[in-house]
Amino acid sequence: MTAQRESDEAAIRRQIDKIGEGLRDRDLDGLERLYTADVVSFDVEPPLQHVGTAAKLKNWANVFTFFEKVRYEIRELKLTVGGEVAFGHGFGRLGGTLKNGTETSGMWVRATFCFRKIDGIWLIAHDQVSVPFDITSGKGVADLEP
Repeated sequence: MTAQRESDEAAIRRQIDKIGEGLRDRDLDGLERLYTADVVSFDVEPPLQHVGTAAKLKNWANVFTFFEKVRYEIRELKLTVGGEVAFGHGFGRLGGTLKNGTETSGMWVRATFCFRKIDGIWLIAHDQVSVPFDITSGKGVADLEP
């Protein structure tokens, strides 16, 4: 791997880490700086897609209506980095302390991130979160772990 690719991969990993920091700190402005203006997000919440930073931030703001304290974790993140675009996939989990005081570890989901390098900064242009489902019941399977 070239020094530039190593530097870019490290920068992308820092951006992913900033998601957790922004959620922990309830910092929507900080979260906004991680995304392209035209980000398209396929999140677990309806509708099928959320387009633009305002829509993405609305999803993150919804997290704060349920959680007093938020933890966000990514595991097994694998990245492929090009000159101006990159993608990665891994497993994510959102948990913490709910507003009623209940601790929850959350559930593991599959996460995909697509980045564009704009003015030297890696920004999330697309993300997708999904939950596996049992085809016979049509219900999500939320107890799997990486």
